[in-house]
Amino acid sequence: MNILEKANEIVNLRSEEKERQYGPFEEGMERAAKIFNAMTGLNVDAVIIYKALIALKLSRESYNHKEDNLLDAVAYLASMNNYLNNKNK
Repeated sequence: MNILEKANEIVNLRSEEKERQYGPFEEGMERAAKIFNAMTGLNVDAVIIYKALIALKLSRESYNHKEDNLLDAVAYLASMNNYLNNKNK
């Protein structure tokens, strides 16, 4: 299975989240933004959290190639796209 198919399973079919029981992914990003804001006094939204996590994965990849870095980055991109599409509806 290629990386895009794996990312689709994670984001759209929620295969890993159901197993891990982390709750709705988009809701988790919104909660992460609220926690970050409370910790820092800043005011970021879930999209900024997505972008920060994507940047983290690409930073890790720049040191050492691991498919998981790229898979997570692609999954965060796909989830961010879903989040933005759902928010604009």
